[in-house]
Amino acid sequence: MSGNAPVRRAIAALRAGRAVRIDSDTPLTVLSVETGRDTLAMLDADNSAPLLMSGRRAAALSLANARDAADPADPVLIQRSAWLDAETALAFADPGQDGARAPVGPLQPISLTELPEARLALSLARRAGLLPALWVVSNSSAAVALPASAEARPEVRLVSRARLPMDGIDDAQIAAFRSEEDGAEHVALVIGAFGGKPPLVRLHSECLTGDVFGSLKCDCGPQLRHALALIEGAGGGVLLYLRQEGRGIGLANKLRAYALQDRGLDTVDANLRLGFADDERGYGEAAAMLRELGIGEVRLLTNNPAKVGALQAAGIKVVERVPHHMPTNPHNADYVATKQSKSGHLP
Repeated sequence: MSGNAPVRRAIAALRAGRAVRIDSDTPLTVLSVETGRDTLAMLDADNSAPLLMSGRRAAALSLANARDAADPADPVLIQRSAWLDAETALAFADPGQDGARAPVGPLQPISLTELPEARLALSLARRAGLLPALWVVSNSSAAVALPASAEARPEVRLVSRARLPMDGIDDAQIAAFRSEEDGAEHVALVIGAFGGKPPLVRLHSECLTGDVFGSLKCDCGPQLRHALALIEGAGGGVLLYLRQEGRGIGLANKLRAYALQDRGLDTVDANLRLGFADDERGYGEAAAMLRELGIGEVRLLTNNPAKVGALQAAGIKVVERVPHHMPTNPHNADYVATKQSKSGHLP
């Protein structure tokens, strides 16, 4: 059994609205505010479960002056009050409702003794694509157990492979890989033959709105199509299509971030206000996919130095960084500028 199996089960449990117990000397049992409403009614009959949220979200709720919420990098535990029910907790966790919910409160941060366990619990929620907001409930025999020492490793398994003729590209194969951590299915498009030379490689994070629907709010769709054309023109290479929607925060949270951007926040600040890092993506699984394809050296098509560093740290040699610039439009010019000014993308 894969060493990632406990993490995979915990992520699946949170998505399904089940409780997860972080096992340690100070165990912590948690339940997602988004998905665990029915389970909360069973595990918290006396309505005493406190609310765990990210420090950044707590700061956005004006709690940073409280001693137990002063560090935005640390989780914050909120004391349960009679008015803090499941619906109200979700409204607090979702910044899209900041301007719509009625004033309630006050919120009272309390001391959190299980800090490492709380950090792991919020990390699981983020990896599950959920808001980083959890009920801390009493232990239950039905809770899915996860050792606090569990570490997810970027492992993938090649599941299937087939020819895939595409518009303007006849010589291509598609290979599906399954993540051993969370079961997500990533794809490699292998184009042409690169004759033992380092292939031109693009790491492309999934973007439903841009890649499929042609959204003008980002440059993802044009980058995807241009990358395929460049790889074909180079005589061959690989495009990895990674299931990391919205810089790794998931589709629903990306749409929440879009709503915040409509109110004036940039991409980075919107993600932070949601309680995420500005970029939650990782590229260990991309490196594992390349190794499964027998590729150890690449010419990387990117403007993002973090991708270069991540591949090299995972043992894939980047022999050349190939710039990948696209024209902007009135809807994404600020988005592209923010990538350069705040996320370190090269101009």
